[in-house]
Amino acid sequence: MQREIELGILPEKIADETHIVQQGAAQLNIAPARIKGVKIRKRSIDARGRQVVFRIRVIFYIDETPTPEILNVQYANVADAPHVVIIGAGPAGLFAALRCLERGLRPVLVERGKNVQERRRDLAALNKAGIVNPDSNYCFGEGGAGTYSDGKLYTRSNKRGDVQRVLQILVAHGATEDILVDARPHIGTNKLPHIIQAIRHTILEYGGEIHFNSRVVTITEAFGRATGVTLASGEHIEANHIILATGHSARDLFELFHRKRWLAEPKPFALGVRIEHPQEIIDQAQYHCAVRSEHLPPAYYSLVEQVDGRGVFSFCMCPGGVIAPCATDKGEVVVNGWSPSKRNNPYANSGTVVQVNLEDVPHAARYPFALLDFQHEVEERAYVVGGGNLVAPAQRMVDFVQGKLSDSLPANSYKPGTKSALLSEVLPPFVHDALRKALPLFGKKMKGYYTNEAILVGVESRTSSPIRIPRDKDTLQHPQIKGLYPCGEGAGYAGGIVSAAIDGMNCADAITD
Repeated sequence: MQREIELGILPEKIADETHIVQQGAAQLNIAPARIKGVKIRKRSIDARGRQVVFRIRVIFYIDETPTPEILNVQYANVADAPHVVIIGAGPAGLFAALRCLERGLRPVLVERGKNVQERRRDLAALNKAGIVNPDSNYCFGEGGAGTYSDGKLYTRSNKRGDVQRVLQILVAHGATEDILVDARPHIGTNKLPHIIQAIRHTILEYGGEIHFNSRVVTITEAFGRATGVTLASGEHIEANHIILATGHSARDLFELFHRKRWLAEPKPFALGVRIEHPQEIIDQAQYHCAVRSEHLPPAYYSLVEQVDGRGVFSFCMCPGGVIAPCATDKGEVVVNGWSPSKRNNPYANSGTVVQVNLEDVPHAARYPFALLDFQHEVEERAYVVGGGNLVAPAQRMVDFVQGKLSDSLPANSYKPGTKSALLSEVLPPFVHDALRKALPLFGKKMKGYYTNEAILVGVESRTSSPIRIPRDKDTLQHPQIKGLYPCGEGAGYAGGIVSAAIDGMNCADAITD
């Protein structure tokens, strides 16, 4: 017999299975000896009361031995099967490729960037010297933007597909089983590259192809049907089915759609800054303590406020994390955040952004690239105000709200460096004003948040794609080009690793349904 119940467990006891069995037996009113096994289904931290506890949902196996769950994925050798070209080796592209293997199709992945090992050199050049390789950076390369910017797996995308299956596939390729139970699963930038490499080996082992350093310059079509892709090298790969999984920063392919007069449309996105606090401030606020217990992870927060009818919210929060330079071209400053698996850096950072709607940008109603151009202009201003070499304009939090240039900036994690500046010179007025009003309100929600010990670093602008490439809701094909499947974050249909992976699998399914 199996019974599932919820327990509250003190942090110092969360790793003690004997204690969990005793607590479960007491609640079930049975002898502990009758419990032959336990399985934690979900685990989260409850810090609402004075005593912080872990809330866990546990299956207790009573008078029976549990059988281990094994992910059964049947991959066929597809070396001689019909092929599908997949543009982009981020989570959407990689999981589309894995699903192609299941469906008996040969995935041919075409990635403009480098593999995960070779990307490291370009990231080092970004951080140390401010040198941007437009084809290999935090956004482009094997694994996509998530590989070196955290690997957070939290999603609300359950209605789009099987979230648990995505997590199980990641575990099968080397992720810890913790991601199957944690309320906010997280792999960590130090561990995710090895998992991505294992997925690559699976794709190749079963007959797929992967082409790195292969930027697509055009998608060919005839009589309204996709016929293939042409690479910057001049090579042409014929294909009747193309999954477009390029990520949210592939502006050159968005421009390709514009040149070919293929349908694309503006999409609202969010824009703001990355805010960093000393991690201890967040721990003290969230855990109601002077010093965080060694049995608790660095604390997380999520904040949202409506300001004059406009949403302002925290995004991609990184406890124990680092602010990273995520520019994809020269002359722009873009920031994001990531954490290692242990989340053991001394700072906590989060994107804090303001909703940008179509009516905020001139001509957006009739020019599909208006929001994309708007995004780029802000990134270029950040570069100019920062003074070059990816130095980011920054301001202390209270100074920002009061409109004062900071006399000094606190130590922070952004390696290319920060320069004291008025962020009003970078951010659009409606974004700047909304942030100024929201931050003191956030401070009322979370003690210690509103402080000059916190730094605002500009700009956080790649929250999602400012373009949506339309597709038929049933076939998932572009309405003008049959056989072309817009997919993932870049096409406007996902918002993170898990949702992008699900969308990749859905597009592969659409080809064979």
